[in-house]
Amino acid sequence: MQKENNVEYPLCFHCGEVCKDSNIHIDDKIFCCNGCKTVYELLEANNLCNYYTIDSSPGINKNNTVKRNFDFLDDELIIARLIDFADDKTTTITFSIPQMHCSSCIWILENLYKISPGIKFSEVNFLKKILSVRYNHNEISLKGLVELLDSLGYLPLLNLDENHAEKENTVLKNLYYKVGVSGFTFGNIMLLSFPEYLSLQDIVTDNLKNIFLIINFFLVLPVVFYSASEYYLSAFKGLKKGVFNIDVPISFGIFVLFLRSVYEIIFSTGPGYFDSLAGLIFFLLLGKLFQNKTYDTLNFERNYKSYFPIAVTINKNGSETTIPAEKIKVGQRIIIHNSEILPADAVLISNTCLVDYSFVTGESTPIEKSNGSFIYAGGKIIGAAAEVETIKDISQSYLTQLWNSKAFSKSFDSKINNLVNVVSQYFSFAVLIVAIIGFSFWVFSDTNKAFNAFTAVLIIACPCALALSTPFTLGNAMRIFGRNKFYLKNVDVIERLSKINHIVFDKTGTITETGVSEVSFVGSELSQEEKNLVCSLTKNSSHPLSKLISSWLKATSLFDVEQYSEIPGKGISGIINNSKLKLGSLDFVGADKADFNFETDSTNVFLKINDNLLGCFIIKNKYRKGLQDVLKKLFTKYKISLITGDNTSEEKNLRLIFSHSENILFNQSPFDKHNYIDKLQKENQKVLMIGDGLNDAGALSQSDVGISVSENINNFSPACDGIIDSKSFFLLNDFISFSKTSMKIIIISFVISFLYNLIGFYFALKGDLSPVIAAILMPLSSISVVIFTTFATNLKAKQTGLIKWK
Repeated sequence: MQKENNVEYPLCFHCGEVCKDSNIHIDDKIFCCNGCKTVYELLEANNLCNYYTIDSSPGINKNNTVKRNFDFLDDELIIARLIDFADDKTTTITFSIPQMHCSSCIWILENLYKISPGIKFSEVNFLKKILSVRYNHNEISLKGLVELLDSLGYLPLLNLDENHAEKENTVLKNLYYKVGVSGFTFGNIMLLSFPEYLSLQDIVTDNLKNIFLIINFFLVLPVVFYSASEYYLSAFKGLKKGVFNIDVPISFGIFVLFLRSVYEIIFSTGPGYFDSLAGLIFFLLLGKLFQNKTYDTLNFERNYKSYFPIAVTINKNGSETTIPAEKIKVGQRIIIHNSEILPADAVLISNTCLVDYSFVTGESTPIEKSNGSFIYAGGKIIGAAAEVETIKDISQSYLTQLWNSKAFSKSFDSKINNLVNVVSQYFSFAVLIVAIIGFSFWVFSDTNKAFNAFTAVLIIACPCALALSTPFTLGNAMRIFGRNKFYLKNVDVIERLSKINHIVFDKTGTITETGVSEVSFVGSELSQEEKNLVCSLTKNSSHPLSKLISSWLKATSLFDVEQYSEIPGKGISGIINNSKLKLGSLDFVGADKADFNFETDSTNVFLKINDNLLGCFIIKNKYRKGLQDVLKKLFTKYKISLITGDNTSEEKNLRLIFSHSENILFNQSPFDKHNYIDKLQKENQKVLMIGDGLNDAGALSQSDVGISVSENINNFSPACDGIIDSKSFFLLNDFISFSKTSMKIIIISFVISFLYNLIGFYFALKGDLSPVIAAILMPLSSISVVIFTTFATNLKAKQTGLIKWK
């Protein structure tokens, strides 16, 4: 019930609006309009009335709602511009939902599938107010989906030009206006208060003094009710949802100063605090503006288009070569090998190919595409390599979104985040209690000090520094890692990396260099035609050994491959010009070890054509530069394991390199690698897995941190948590050490924030700190922590060698 003019009116059960004339009922529940009644009926019919237990009256206020026409969403051209992905059944789209405001919103938006069976999945990014939806377009259209969201009070922002800069500028412009109004008013109130400052009250007549006070009163009104409006709005929304945020004590302090000043003027007990009030709001807003500028300057938001390590293969003058993804232009032809991900929307040039959209839809059933078919970014090529022509710029932000989707997330209990959440939850309430205690202590001896203590405590206390420590420290650490060609999925990976105690290495393509190994062939001499057949097979694979063999054979012509198959850890096969080829391990090609009476300490890849075992390729691996130095540093701190799908031919060399480790396992299938990681974790080991990203997806996904080594190939896989450029492999120990240092910097910044608040409380409670000075110090605390974390991480990075200062 809400009372207006001594009359109590019921509130709408759905949105909380006052129902003065409404006669819309369901049982004992009343609704302000048929819209709210319809939403309730919809939720009740689908057993979703838990929505109202999360938050009372959680719905969006639907007053003044106009029936909108979404017929334009039936236009195929508009649909194609809005969606992220579509196949013959499902469509994926990302909406901006400005109305999203609380936990109730998240709950209902992530349960849309219960309301409409056509919706298969929905996921909310609350901070960005983004909703990702995957739906069956045969059951519900895009128009129907948008109408459903609108009926629930969540009208999507459909932006075809993708230009958000203007809105961001509008928000910043409003802040400038508010700073300008408060600054102008503050200056003029100070000017009219000079007689008070200079003790010239006797010179100024009472009439003139009263005029000055009245002018000051009217000058301060726009400051209190316009410039400071954001603080009230934030505080109101927080209290409405049961959250006692930092804007509550600030708003309370502003109103206390305002009401105290009005009281003194009305009852002629003093000149009030209008100058302090205007100065307080001016410096709060100025500090907010300064904070924004500081954050922009120190912005660590990753620009994946500039450095995300995806290389793509192109056909240049008859030979394959790789170039950085950002250099690919619309209309350029690129080659995508088996298990590689298409980085941009494209049209298929090859005759046929199989595409796995599991990274996009979660369903792993391959879809066959024919020449001229449209293929969406994020699709993984299965089987024979495909040549495509890009029709859109590479959307690396979209690939990053796939990388961070829930399907590839790892459960992790962050102690740092838990601490921040607990402190933030109770901080503001504790501040109000301290302010009341300070006021009560001084009010009987010095009223002026009492108000100073009360407002100064409310203003100077700030948990923002605590909340900013983690994102700025880890964000700057990510930026430093990125400069050194080590790219992480998100900041949580750094905290997990700092806790690892066991490192597991794969061999081929991880600790070996793929482009400089020595290759030879033992067996029947290969004719040029046979070389061409082998190259035609290996060109479809992205495995490092396939690329080595293909490069060594130097084919004069290539042929299409039928029934191409690649079994990770085993080998590849296919039919070319009616010849059946198998290339891989001895078991894979179906040969007996007795067929060969020679020994080798190198990697062996066996070749069979039409059931004839022709011999094997002997690959003398060259291990990465600095590998032994890296291992020497790591052995002193961590347990080390090596697991490989190769046979024991290189066991002697590997045991010399991994002399301090007994955990060297050979002939490990991808399933075996996954189980080995799982076994270590059950022994309370925090495992870092380092592999090639394509053949170790299961192990990378199972590990606490999975890192893929990149060497001029498109081995981006959402299964990994990070990608390290092969040239930065020797920095592995420094990266892990720096992650541990970053966590220590966060703890130190927590201590700084705590000490700031403690010292601030001390001076504020003494009554010696004016609200204006408190308003200046408040934003400086956040800025100082941001500057400290940035400087500290940069300094430690320099000491570690990750930053070179001139």
